[in-house]
Parts: sequence; C-alpha cells; structure tokens
Amino acid sequence: MLIYKIFRRPEWDAFRAAGETTGAPIDVADGFIHFSTAAQVAETAAKWFSTESDLVLVAFNAETLGPSLKWEASRGGALFPHLYRKLALAEVVWDKSLPLGATGHIFPEGVW
Repeated sequence: MLIYKIFRRPEWDAFRAAGETTGAPIDVADGFIHFSTAAQVAETAAKWFSTESDLVLVAFNAETLGPSLKWEASRGGALFPHLYRKLALAEVVWDKSLPLGATGHIFPEGVW
C-alpha cells in the first residue's frame, strides 16, 4: 500500500541533498513523520497547504517502512500512518509535483 508525504520544495530539496530527513518542522515538533493514505491526502493538502503551490507529493510503500510505522488515530478518529524514525531517500517510490489549481491541488493520476 502506498502512503504519501507532502513536502514543500525546500524541504524536498534538503531531503534529496541529505539522503534522509526527520521531516518538516511539524514532524520534528510532534516526534514523528506524518503521512496520509490515498483516501486522506487530498484533505491533508487542503487543511495544511491550502495556499501553497510549490509542493512535492512523495509516495512510499508502507510495508517496507518497518515496525517504526505506526497507525494512529488522528483527524476524525481516522488512522493515519506515522513514522517514528528518519526517512531515507532510498525508500521513495516516486515523487511528483503537486501544483495548486483554481479549485485546490492537482493530484497526479493514479493516487486514488
């Protein structure tokens, strides 16, 4: 199952340069890296990135992230994937731009 992380362009560039990341400032503050499932990612984009256009949507395989990936209740009681370790660039399945259109973010085909 693919899960998704939304990065601002500078965060993505830093991740690519370093080869690993502890996530965005909110991830560092919360002590884990926030992910969303395909069913959750559009709402995540709208809630946390509603006015941001230079974003990158990055897919990861949940099964390969190991036991540090926990499914925990969050927004509306839904279970969200949270990673309690650094994320390695080698774990990226794919990355695609996530532009902001007139009615919200424009997701790449195949996310849903």
